[in-house]
Amino acid sequence: QVQLVESGGGLVQPGGSLRLSCAASGSFFSINAMGWYRQAPGNQRELVAGITSGSRTNYVDSVKGRFTISRDNAKNTVYLQMNSLKPEDTAVYYCNANISVTSRVRRNYWGQGTQVTVSS
Repeated sequence: QVQLVESGGGLVQPGGSLRLSCAASGSFFSINAMGWYRQAPGNQRELVAGITSGSRTNYVDSVKGRFTISRDNAKNTVYLQMNSLKPEDTAVYYCNANISVTSRVRRNYWGQGTQVTVSS
């Protein structure tokens, strides 16, 4: 069974930084694209940042220049470095990974979510 386990959320003041981590565990062939989504109360879940297996990245406009997504393939882990945090970044952040469970079968997995609160 594949699992994604997130860590690193918390309470931070505006202008502060946090680093989220998401590690994949279990039995699988390879990890393809990975990403971070967020969902604030009353809002739809949105893609914040994505990274391909070749480390190409993309970001939602509102976080460009402040957030950085990266991955460590040896550790099956994706990170989200969040700098210059704003109150509007407050949300539950979810890790997502597209994983080849065999050489022919791909499935999408979600982490459990981690709360990020930006407030003074």
